[in-house]
Amino acid sequence: MTLSDLPMHSSALVESVQDLHANDAIARRLRELGFVKGEDVRLVARGPVGGEPLLVQVGFTRFALRRSEAARILIAPGPARGTA
Repeated sequence: MTLSDLPMHSSALVESVQDLHANDAIARRLRELGFVKGEDVRLVARGPVGGEPLLVQVGFTRFALRRSEAARILIAPGPARGTA
């Protein structure tokens, strides 16, 4: 499953970020922002036009991502928890 498929207000754990080619700058930047294996991620909101951008939270930081960027982030189900 990818982050772009995550239901609203759901949490998951990052498995990996997919590189589309060698020296993929976007994949590298996503990892630098904190999208690394084992990190908790939550989909907070979707934009009004076509569901873009996605507002996601990694740790205590929120980021707006394009759907194409979120689709690069592979996730696994995370522990059940209430929304904060």
